[in-house]
Amino acid sequence: MGNLLKVLTREIENYPHFFLDFENAQPTECECDVWNQVNAVLQESESILSGLQAYKGAGMEIRDAIQNPNDLLLQEKAWKSVCPLVIRLKQFYGFSLKLEKALQSLLESLTCPPYTPTQHLEKEQALAKQFAEILHFTLRFDELKMRIPAIQNDFSYYRRTISRNRINNMNLDIENEVNNEMANRMSLFYAEATPMLKTLSTATTNFVTENKTLPLENTTDCLSTMASVCKVMLETPDYTSRFNSEDTLLFCMRVMVGVIILYDHVHPNGAFTKSSKIDMKGCIKVLKDQPADNVEGLLNALKFTTKHLNDESTPKNIRTMLQ
Repeated sequence: MGNLLKVLTREIENYPHFFLDFENAQPTECECDVWNQVNAVLQESESILSGLQAYKGAGMEIRDAIQNPNDLLLQEKAWKSVCPLVIRLKQFYGFSLKLEKALQSLLESLTCPPYTPTQHLEKEQALAKQFAEILHFTLRFDELKMRIPAIQNDFSYYRRTISRNRINNMNLDIENEVNNEMANRMSLFYAEATPMLKTLSTATTNFVTENKTLPLENTTDCLSTMASVCKVMLETPDYTSRFNSEDTLLFCMRVMVGVIILYDHVHPNGAFTKSSKIDMKGCIKVLKDQPADNVEGLLNALKFTTKHLNDESTPKNIRTMLQ
């Protein structure tokens, strides 16, 4: 297969290894239906990130309104500043639901019999690339969100103020967009430190639960294979030299961390045990070999968003590497 460049003649610690063409993979005929469906969602991802990056918040207006509770002009100014921001936050939340469905479609395609997960990833490189793009987006979104405390401040103010504004007969057209039920769901979403990652972890767990006839290994092997392939590509100059863009390195790192986190949430014993199919020591070493600025957020994601890192079964040297 043209897109697939077989990796290494030597065996690498029995972990799967082949070149996943994250830059150029194109869908084959049998991938097209799912690829088109997921592509329609992914096309929105850059505008979602731009919207989040441009998010400035209404901190000053809220502060003025709180300090001057009897000044109706300041109350109205704060309200008018917050409402469009809440609409934008609803858009981000809505996108997370689309992403959840897209991820489940990809998991369905990449885990179904008769092929093994490794065969799926080799044969269906365009779908593997989309899976990677979802993870890449997710980690970028959550890294940005963690740096914007205004999001939760704005939303808390919105929820506190809406009932009071009903009494004051202020403009409540926004309730057509964000009613109480929607506000509750959004509140749970934004309360998470890494909301998009939480969405994907839950989506993957639900996928496993809902597909009872599909062995759990099909899903966990798909995730561990992807982690191993990313690790091998990152640590092998023959492969990194094939990347046309330096951004592909960071892309590869984000994808590796993303699948490790999903694996850790879905596998009963997690990613860190000695029996794990992911070479955690190797993956962490690959990250630590990169410039610190590029990987600080990724190492923090492994520390704070995995489920099993602090289990007794996690080898001490792994914990030490992440401290």
